[in-house]
Amino acid sequence: MIAGVSDTTTITLTWAIALLLNNCHALKIVQDELDVQVGKERIVNESDISKLVYLQAIVKETLRGYHVPKGTQLITNLWKIQTDPRIWPDPLKFKPERFLTTHRNVDVRSQNFELLPFGSGRRACLGISFALQMVPLALASFLHVYDISMPSDAKVDMTETIGLTNHKATSLEVLIKPRLHPPSFMD
Repeated sequence: MIAGVSDTTTITLTWAIALLLNNCHALKIVQDELDVQVGKERIVNESDISKLVYLQAIVKETLRGYHVPKGTQLITNLWKIQTDPRIWPDPLKFKPERFLTTHRNVDVRSQNFELLPFGSGRRACLGISFALQMVPLALASFLHVYDISMPSDAKVDMTETIGLTNHKATSLEVLIKPRLHPPSFMD
């Protein structure tokens, strides 16, 4: 179980970073939010996450799903569901803002089946609580402490593998440089 939790959390963080590298405007917005809500004199802690609404929208956009009516029995094709333009305008675009406006009240715990990143019912992921704490905290910490960019002007290859989890088909190459002065890391 521990391997499954850490593997899927790492995969989610990899996809979030890849999406942000391909959508630099969203990366700037979240880093500005981190600077305003946390500042540059300390690092992010768990109590900051509730104030980081754009970061939470990024996590939801990374895990985006679809509404399924109550009582429906399904065999899901999540890719098709999550890219239906009747439900998600511009479904192939990374738009965290949708979770600040039209989909503001969407819950990733599959209460309304609008997002199913953790499955549902008896077969739901056991690591949901861990993931919902760790993904925002790890992503916020990473984006707060480092500026990230691509080694070239090319877009990140978003090809995925097929399996129980959707790994990136190619390694994610990222250039990182510190955003905060070293004393901030040591407090």
